[in-house]
Amino acid sequence: MNILMALSQLEVTGAEVYATTVGNALTERGHQIFYVSDTLTKPTLGPVFTLKFNKRSLLRRFWHVFYLIYLIKRHHIQLVHAHSRASGWSSYIACKLTGTPMITTVHGRQPVHASRKAFHALGARAVAVCEDIAKQIVDNLGVAPSIVQVLRNGVETDKFQPMPAPANPKPVIAIIGRLSGPKGELCYRLLDEVLDLDTYQVKVVSGSPLLARFLRFQDQVEFVGYVDDIPALMSQCDLVIGAGRVAVESLLCGRPVFAVGEAKAIGLVTEQNLAEALASNFGDIGPSDLVIDFAALQGQLVSALASKRVPETIRQRIQDEYGLPRIISGLESIYQDAVVETLRREMPIIMYHRFIEQDNEKGVHGTWLPIKMFEWHLRLMKWLGYETLTFGDLADKGFIHRLQYGKKYLMITADDGYQDNLTRMLPLLEKYGYKAVVYVVTGEQYNRWDVEHPSNPDAPVALMNGAQIKALAATGHVEIGGHTLTHSRLSKLSPEQQAYEIRENKRQLEALVGYPLLSFAYPYGDMNDSAREQAIQAGYRFAVATNSGPKAIHQDPYQIRRIAIFPRTDAFGLWRKIRGNYVFRK
Repeated sequence: MNILMALSQLEVTGAEVYATTVGNALTERGHQIFYVSDTLTKPTLGPVFTLKFNKRSLLRRFWHVFYLIYLIKRHHIQLVHAHSRASGWSSYIACKLTGTPMITTVHGRQPVHASRKAFHALGARAVAVCEDIAKQIVDNLGVAPSIVQVLRNGVETDKFQPMPAPANPKPVIAIIGRLSGPKGELCYRLLDEVLDLDTYQVKVVSGSPLLARFLRFQDQVEFVGYVDDIPALMSQCDLVIGAGRVAVESLLCGRPVFAVGEAKAIGLVTEQNLAEALASNFGDIGPSDLVIDFAALQGQLVSALASKRVPETIRQRIQDEYGLPRIISGLESIYQDAVVETLRREMPIIMYHRFIEQDNEKGVHGTWLPIKMFEWHLRLMKWLGYETLTFGDLADKGFIHRLQYGKKYLMITADDGYQDNLTRMLPLLEKYGYKAVVYVVTGEQYNRWDVEHPSNPDAPVALMNGAQIKALAATGHVEIGGHTLTHSRLSKLSPEQQAYEIRENKRQLEALVGYPLLSFAYPYGDMNDSAREQAIQAGYRFAVATNSGPKAIHQDPYQIRRIAIFPRTDAFGLWRKIRGNYVFRK
C-alpha cells in the first residue's frame, strides 16, 4: 500500500519515533511509506515532506489541506495515518475531499472541548497506544467504541537486550524526555522537589533545547542532549525515570524503571503494578484531575534504587505486548479495516461448481454454468484488468497484498471437484493465464448429496478420481483445497464426525497433491463454532463460507465470504458481482 504518515512537531517526540519505526518496518514489508511533518529527526526509508502544521491560522490550515491533497494525488496515497491533532485535523479534511481512508494513532490524552467532541477528525479508526487513552476518548470525547482499538507502541525489541547492573560508586539516575510542555514541567519538578542532586548522579536526556529555567541545575545535573544509542546510555544507569517508550526500552534492557508521566506516578514498575503501568502508558495517561504527590516520590525513589534488575517475567510481557512484528501486523489489519469500510470495496471471491457444454447436462440445483459463458467471464475479467490470487498468494504475502496499488485482484473458486474442472475449466484458465482454487470431495465418486436430495433429486455427475486431482494440481493453475469426505452439512454432525470428515479429506488430498492444503470450504456454506474449530485444528489457515462472515475478508480467515455464480450470471451479471461493492449492496 501507499501510506502517508502525518505528524506535527517541532522536536523529537514519541510520536515521531513510533511513526518512523513502524513506517520503516512497513517499508521492509513492501509498502510505500511517505512522511509529512514540521520536522523529522529519525531516519526514514521513505521520502519526507515538510509542512508547518504548527502554524494554525485559518489561511495556513487551508494551505495544509491543499498540500495534503496534492501529496495524496501525486503519490497515489491509499491511506493517511495521522499522529497528532494538528496534522489529523488537516488530514481529515483532505481525506474527506479526496475519498481517501484515514486512521489516527492517539499518543496522549486529548483536550476536551465542544469543537473536539463535535469534530473528532480521527478517521475510520482511532488507535490508542494504551487502555487509558482508549477510555478517555470514548468517555470524554464521545468517540464510538467500535472505531477505537488499543495497539501499543511498536518497539524493535531485539535491539534492547538485558544488561548487568552497573557498579557505580554513586547511583546514576537518568530522566529521559522533552524539556518543553508538560513533560518539561515534570522534569523540572523532579529535579527541584524529588531528587537529591548531591546524593545521585543525574543525567537528563532530551532533544529539547535547554530552557532558561533549567540553567540553575547545570552544576549538579548532566544535560546529555539527544542520544542515538539509548541501550548504551541505559547500561550506565541504576534507575531510569520516564514514561511511554522510554519505560518500555529500559525494561527490555533489564534496567529498573521509575514510571512517572504527565498524569500519573506509577513508581517502580513491578509485577504487581505492571498491568496498571501498561494501561496508562507508564504514567502518561490518567484522570484529568489526578495530582502527582511529588513529596511522596522521594521515599519511593530510595527503595526503587535497591532494585538491581528487572524480573524476566516483566521483560517477556513487554516483548509480547510491544514486539514490532506483532504491532505491524496489527496495523496492517487496521489499515485494511479502514480501506475496505471507507471505500466499501472488497476483493471478490467468486464461486463456481461445474461447467456444461450441452443443455441435457443442466441440473436442478443451479450449480452449473455453460462453459461458453465461463469463457465470456474470463474475457471480461481480462478486459477489466483483473489478476487472480489464490490462498497460497495470501499466505505468502498477507491479506493486505490484495490492496496493492494499481492492481485489481479477484479469486476464482470451484466447489466439489467435478471432472469438468479438469477437462473444461482448466484449458480456459491456461488460455487466459488465470489461477483458481478447487475444493474437492474425496469420499464420493459422484454428487450423491444432490442425487439423493429428498425433494429435488438431481442426475449424477462424475467427480475427479485421484489421478485426475493430481493432474489438475500439477498444472500450476489450480490450488487444491479441502471440502470434506462426503459433502455433509457440518452443523448436523458431532464434533468427532466433523473432525473425521475434515481431517481425513485433508489427509487424502495432501497425499495426492504433495503439499499442505491451506484452505477449506464448508459444504453448503454450512458451519458452526465446532466446525470452525475443527478446520483450525486440522491445520487449515483459511476457510471459506458463502453468505456468512464479515464483509472484509481479513477480519475472519475462517469464515470468508464468497459470491455465488449461477446459471443466469451473464457477463453483465458478473461485472456487477466483481466490481468490489457487491457484498455491501446485497
